[in-house]
Amino acid sequence: MKPFVTQVWPQFTADAQFCSAFSTVLVERVELYRTKRQVVICLRSAEPLDTALCGRLCASLQDTFAGYELQVKNYFAYPNITPESVALMIEELKQRGMPVNGFLDKKQPVTFGADGITVHVSAGRPILESVEFPKMLAELIQERTEALPIVRLADSGAVRTEEEFEKYLQEKAPAVKFEAKETPPDFTIEGLALTNKPVKLFYGKNFKPTETRRLNDLGDGGKVTVWGDVFATEVKGSRRKIYFTSITDYSGSVNLKVLGDEDADMSKWEGLKPGTTLIVRGNYMYDKYEHDYVILPYDVLQVERAQRQDTAPEGQKRVELHLHTKSSSMDGFNDPGKIVRLAHRMGHRAVAITDHGVCQGYPEAMLATDAIHESDPGFKLIYGCEAYFVDDMIPALYGGAKMPLDGSFVVFDTETTGLDPHTERLTEIGAVFVENGKINEEKKFCTFVNPGKPIPPRVVELTGINDAMVADAPTPDEAIRAFKEFCGDHILVAHNAHSFDMLFIRKAGESAGVSFDENTYIDTLPMGQALFPGLRNYKLDTINKHLEIPPFNHHRAVDDAMALARIFEVMLTDLEEKDIHNVESINTGLGGNKEVLKKKYYHLIILVQNQVGLKNLYRIVSAAHTQYFFKKPRVPRSLLNQYREGLLLGSACEAGELYRAIVAGQPYEQLLRIAEYYDFLEVQPLGNNEFMVRNGQVDSLEAIKNFNRTVIKLGEDLHKPVVATGDSHFQEPEDWIYRAVIQAGNGFKDADNQAPLYFRTTDDMLEDFSYLPKEKALEVVVTNPNKIAATIDNNLRAIPKGTYPPSIPGAEQELRDDTWKHAARDYGTPLPDVLQKRLKKELDSICGHGYAVLYVIAVRLVAYSNAGGYQVGSRGSVGSSAVAHFSGISEVNSMPPHYLCPECKHSEWINDGIHFDGFDLPDKNCPVCGTKMIVEGHDIPFETFLGFYGDKEPDIDLNFSGMYQSCVHRYTEELFGKENVFKAGTVSGLQDKTAYGYVKKYLEERGKTVNRAEENRLVIGCTGVKRTTGQHPGGMVVVPDTFDIYDFCAIQHPADDVKGGLLTTHFEFKYLHDTLLKLDELGHDVPTFYKYFEEYSGIPIDSVPMNDEKVYSLLTSPAALGVTEEQIGSRTGTFGIPEMGTNFVRQMLLDAQPKNFSELIQISGLSHGTDVWTGNADELIRSGTCTIAEVIGCRDSIMLYLLRKGLEPKMSFDIMEAVRKGKVAKGGFKPGWEEAMREHDVPDWYIESCRKIKYMFPKAHAVAYLMAAIRLMWFKVYHPAVFYAVYFTVRGADIDYEAAVGGVRVAKQHLKENEAIPKDERTAKDDDALVSLQLENEMLQRGCEFLPIELGKSYASKYVVEDGKVRLPFTSLRGLGDAAALALEQATMNGQQYISVEELQQASGVANSVFDKLRAVGALGSLPETSQVDLFSMM
Repeated sequence: MKPFVTQVWPQFTADAQFCSAFSTVLVERVELYRTKRQVVICLRSAEPLDTALCGRLCASLQDTFAGYELQVKNYFAYPNITPESVALMIEELKQRGMPVNGFLDKKQPVTFGADGITVHVSAGRPILESVEFPKMLAELIQERTEALPIVRLADSGAVRTEEEFEKYLQEKAPAVKFEAKETPPDFTIEGLALTNKPVKLFYGKNFKPTETRRLNDLGDGGKVTVWGDVFATEVKGSRRKIYFTSITDYSGSVNLKVLGDEDADMSKWEGLKPGTTLIVRGNYMYDKYEHDYVILPYDVLQVERAQRQDTAPEGQKRVELHLHTKSSSMDGFNDPGKIVRLAHRMGHRAVAITDHGVCQGYPEAMLATDAIHESDPGFKLIYGCEAYFVDDMIPALYGGAKMPLDGSFVVFDTETTGLDPHTERLTEIGAVFVENGKINEEKKFCTFVNPGKPIPPRVVELTGINDAMVADAPTPDEAIRAFKEFCGDHILVAHNAHSFDMLFIRKAGESAGVSFDENTYIDTLPMGQALFPGLRNYKLDTINKHLEIPPFNHHRAVDDAMALARIFEVMLTDLEEKDIHNVESINTGLGGNKEVLKKKYYHLIILVQNQVGLKNLYRIVSAAHTQYFFKKPRVPRSLLNQYREGLLLGSACEAGELYRAIVAGQPYEQLLRIAEYYDFLEVQPLGNNEFMVRNGQVDSLEAIKNFNRTVIKLGEDLHKPVVATGDSHFQEPEDWIYRAVIQAGNGFKDADNQAPLYFRTTDDMLEDFSYLPKEKALEVVVTNPNKIAATIDNNLRAIPKGTYPPSIPGAEQELRDDTWKHAARDYGTPLPDVLQKRLKKELDSICGHGYAVLYVIAVRLVAYSNAGGYQVGSRGSVGSSAVAHFSGISEVNSMPPHYLCPECKHSEWINDGIHFDGFDLPDKNCPVCGTKMIVEGHDIPFETFLGFYGDKEPDIDLNFSGMYQSCVHRYTEELFGKENVFKAGTVSGLQDKTAYGYVKKYLEERGKTVNRAEENRLVIGCTGVKRTTGQHPGGMVVVPDTFDIYDFCAIQHPADDVKGGLLTTHFEFKYLHDTLLKLDELGHDVPTFYKYFEEYSGIPIDSVPMNDEKVYSLLTSPAALGVTEEQIGSRTGTFGIPEMGTNFVRQMLLDAQPKNFSELIQISGLSHGTDVWTGNADELIRSGTCTIAEVIGCRDSIMLYLLRKGLEPKMSFDIMEAVRKGKVAKGGFKPGWEEAMREHDVPDWYIESCRKIKYMFPKAHAVAYLMAAIRLMWFKVYHPAVFYAVYFTVRGADIDYEAAVGGVRVAKQHLKENEAIPKDERTAKDDDALVSLQLENEMLQRGCEFLPIELGKSYASKYVVEDGKVRLPFTSLRGLGDAAALALEQATMNGQQYISVEELQQASGVANSVFDKLRAVGALGSLPETSQVDLFSMM
């Protein structure tokens, strides 16, 4: 008996809908077709099955039949037949090739009558009858129902409405899977924690793994069972593909090697994502082809590895406040986005990013947080930085008083019984007021003090104060109260006040109940060191003598006070001279000396609390990079004090100021002073600082515990929170190896002894601090970090949301006026309707979305360059905009193909389905006035540039001449103000090749040999770590004048080149793209070519025809150049033509045989796209499936093609966008897209081609490039000497002088020698030299000659035409530099006459070595070597 569906697939019986639908449905059979990769499930039921439920069944079984297409065949009784079931059978016939597409009545395709079934068709009835559609359908119904009906066709005019079509698409959406019972894995593997997700058979047969081996211990070969996480995949081979999958268990790695099977779906091997966990049973063996050990898998299971969890209760989880990402240069390995997502997944309520000296990890972390906020708005990203902190302050002023220097000061001195304020007492206090910069003799204070204990003899000898003198003096309490009454809250001044006098005064005040906390004080000892540098010491009498002040009775308080007051008078004068006019400016005014930046730096954590703090941090980071950079971006204390608002400062790690002072054994009072500066203090796990035990700094871990206890006590005494931080540098414990590799390469001797700087859970940290009382451990690990996180504004974003373009008053009207004016100039009035509508649509969209200012800026830049004599080329998709063309930004006309009369403005617009580009239209004279008409229009949709709704941020890229680029940059600064214009910054991570060098060095130094897979794992783990910064080649970022740059990011010098002067954005511009305007003012050779072509020939570049037959012939033959392919070594004539001269493109030209401009556009698009030509269009053309004109070439053609097929416009646009960004290749078509394409007769090859594409070129960009290429080819054909002279002037850096002057034979020989260089030995310089040699040989073969260097005729670097020949410049000699060449030109090109080489050398100032080069090639002619004249020459 046949089984029921519920018996065959019981895993879905947990789903009630599954049971009700299929409990009485029999499984007739399951048919598997290997070749077609198809599984057909044949089911028998009483009534036709619901199609949606059948779809759910197929979707649910897709994993079981991975790689196969699933279909359901339903057998049922004929009396129960329905129109829907007949429609499904018609669909099945369609899939078999029956041409029913578009013919059936969309509203009611099938009806039943007493005499049979009627199929209603809206068109194509003769076709359907000719292919016997009624008979085929009747036979299919008979197969399924065992009854043969009569099937008729009937005409109907009904057409499916748009609403019905949308409904149809929704019905086509993929079915929801049935809910399956989950059976967790029934095995365990050492070192591999698994989730309860069921084991999935990935390859081969199911098995239960036993005795797994570690990947670093697989022996010499044999059968093994291993597990590993996928970290890379690769496919090799063309016909029979070989699939390599790299897996690691973090002890080692290995490659799985699988040979492709034509009868099996191998795409799953390509689709394996990094992080997928596999259990593999197979043969471990040495592969002689790979020269490496690999595993040939027999069976592979896919499982889910359990990720690390933070199992602490909700509300009792830690927050990491000290963490480094890959932006910590060559030190951090956390991916910013991943680590934020990990913290959130673990249930932490916040996480901080604190990279070394920079903020460059913010954008990725911000984007990850934005995504988290969609479901959890309470999660916080804390922006921070670990600064390189230096103390540049002169610690003279203590306290917060603000007062001008002409205010009132109390200068005082004390004498005591000893040095320790805790055990010794005051014996005398003397003081005097200094007001308005002068001593006030009327305001003096002097008193002995009875210390209540004997004065030691050595003190009596030093001060002259004995016990008898103080016997009747006031007690310390009485004296200090009197002193407080005298000085009040005035600013106190003393010599060594901070370390002596104020300590005694405060101690005495505590005993007497008098506070001096409100008294700001000045210590003149450090102030004297700053004001009077170079003295042998800074005692009062030494300074007194230096300032030539009369001597005084030293070591008596009243005398010392008066002496100091006189010195202080001079100090106040000196401060005024240094432009310091108030007390609060003393520390910073005397500090800030950049020499102090060379002092040792400390680490210091900065956390941002609010928007003010974020801006201040950007200011601090900017100043550190631009003003205070010395090997590191240093942050002076004065800078921190200036911008401290909105920031929290933490004491950082063992490299922090506080921790270093603790380790150095500084007195506790000094530790209190240091700790007072910070808002929170840090302690870290013992393992972070265990290196101190290894290197002998401390005896044991107990000492490190005591250091942490000291920090905690300081926090308690100062009422400052102490937090436990992990100082995370990498994410997982096993990631330590990547940091070890980099540090070893950078010279760290103990790189293998990595601290456990992984991202810790709450339990990890509590365990690390288990030596503390439980409550205290919980406080520093959980409570305090969360309290700090609670003070952080959750609305902070590293980059503000919104767009902030610069403003230009009247930009909208200016753009509208310019566009309409230029359109009327070219096309007359009234404008053609098609142009009128297009411009109105674009202008309304551009102005409505606020983009007019961007267009106007581009218009002005282009106009500026044109005025300087250099045309501008557009690139990218800006040419898609008709407004860009008519406002003067782009020369690409995006309108449909058309004729235009330059005289009477008559136009004819072409939509014949034959000519898709205006340049391909045949010549025609105007029917109105007889003038030869212009051909124009490339039919590019506006949506490509600004999106379907016109709301996409415009990205206007402009190609300026490389010779004029710097002028355009300066003009941009003039337009917006230099303070508002910055170069777009870039951040460069460690690249594969460099990382490989680090890995090889690491392994070699340790004598380790690993397989290629393990090498690659280490390389991948090291790549991406920040190495340096740079600048975009032409990107200029403009900040609106109502903001400053610090509202958006910090700034810096590229590559920290403080001498270069350039300033770039601190963030890569890709993160600022939607926020600030970037002008792509790129340097390019084409505008320079144009400049020289016009200069050399006098022919306006715009007059070059775009449809010359000889020019087009160069694409497939060099005959138009008058040479054969044997002579020049090429079957095309495109050497030296941008975009057309490479081997790859020349082969494409030969394969595709383009004959017109529209086909050339295809070539350009295909050559620039990814997976558009190779393995895609090239195969379609070779197989004869389609022609070069029909394949998908540029992104725009997808939208236009689908529109012509009748698809809805928005869907056509969306499909284009998904395909060109590679989203279809990665994740397939969205629901309904493929069905809609098939519904509108889009062929299978087109759909499959879309599936392969990963990136597509915009048509406007291709058109702009091709217009340049056509112009260069035209000059090459008709003005060869001009072409070669201009080409080598612009791109002649690698010309071969010997080949040029030696003629065809020498050129050919040098060309052969270059081509013979093995591929693995070739350098980029060899490739550049090859291009020059190809052009030299071609030129000489055409009979065009080079003229040698000649004084008075050769320029520095310009190749010029003389009588149809090309004169070589000085720089054509290898090794002769630009400066020497220019000096020779200036010395010889203005008619100067020289009697000797000696005189010429003196006039030019050029070195002997240069003249040796000139002499070697005969360039000095018969010019005598010396100016000396002998007697015989005069006779």
